Amino acid sequence: MDGDEALTCWLCDRAIDTLLQWHHPVPKAKKGRGTVPVHPICHKAIHTHFTNSQLARIGDDRAVILAHVEIAKFVSWVSSKPPDFHAPTRTR
Repeated sequence: MDGDEALTCWLCDRAIDTLLQWHHPVPKAKKGRGTVPVHPICHKAIHTHFTNSQLARIGDDRAVILAHVEIAKFVSWVSSKPPDFHAPTRTR
């Protein structure tokens, strides 16, 4: 990627400006190596609704994550927010 290309969030598909985290679709604790860029708020939403074991079974299948009812609601809500939007995320 050259310097002109903007990163987009793996979960919500919004541009990433300055708030960036790297998510392991398969958690490091479950031998995952690959990472994808996500907003901190999106990263929190993923880990709020899925355990490491569930994420290891899902792997990098973004569609399965997006099909989760609470994640779908979250992505719909956050989709209109600016790239660096951050707010507390509800926990289980």
